[in-house]
Amino acid sequence: MYGQVDFCALVSEELPVITIGEWLKVPSADFGLLRSLTHDQVYTQELFPTPSQLALSDESTRQLREYFTALVSERRRKPGDDPVSSWLRAWDAQEPDREAADEAVYALTLFMVLAALETTAHVLSSAVRLLLEHPRQLNWLRVHPEQIPDAVDEVLRYDAPIHMISRVASEDTELAGVTVRKNEMVQLMVGAAHHDPNHFAAPEDFDIHRRASHLGFGGGIHYCLGNALARMEADCLLTGLLERLPGLRISAPPVWEPRVAFRRMITLPVVRG
Repeated sequence: MYGQVDFCALVSEELPVITIGEWLKVPSADFGLLRSLTHDQVYTQELFPTPSQLALSDESTRQLREYFTALVSERRRKPGDDPVSSWLRAWDAQEPDREAADEAVYALTLFMVLAALETTAHVLSSAVRLLLEHPRQLNWLRVHPEQIPDAVDEVLRYDAPIHMISRVASEDTELAGVTVRKNEMVQLMVGAAHHDPNHFAAPEDFDIHRRASHLGFGGGIHYCLGNALARMEADCLLTGLLERLPGLRISAPPVWEPRVAFRRMITLPVVRG
């Protein structure tokens, strides 16, 4: 690889959809469609989505439902050794209503794709950006590749893929001295929490030696189902980058999509030195 290329388009947008797509055994020709629909669908989870963003999200949700409903129906007719077929067999053993079982498998399949693409793409591009911006830490990591998991955790703390999580109170409660009524929504600004000086020393410093906890994958019963997959992809990517592209550097400032909840880097121009 020589000359300037866009790391986002070439790697971080491609690796997650190839990984989840091949695992689910969907046609590779559909990877681009799924990636595009996923980008648009998450607008509904933004803090203040515009009417046009909501329209995009609604249409992408409709197309995703159509796509994965058809996929579940196909695997129902022609089961194989893929995850969707396995989930159908598991649900059939517990749920006598086939329509209910199909709906559950559809929801799980859609969730896996939504969770695997948008957030993982950001983790990959952010990890590369932050390490290239901190060459001393990058060089140390090249000598100590066994510490890559710690570096990934610091990326997740410093610039998590999701900066805002919405929760609805199931009952009247008090949170930090504020009364929250049943069915009221609370916006948890986890991106800000990751930079809380009361919890992290020098929180604005990117430090792969920190070994700090974070909420990058949520917590409790909402802990991200795909956290192991995201970590594996980041680990494989950084391992390959450290071994094969020692002279890689950022050649122009990255461009971000203006979002609050879901972080997305649109471009990350890089060159090989």
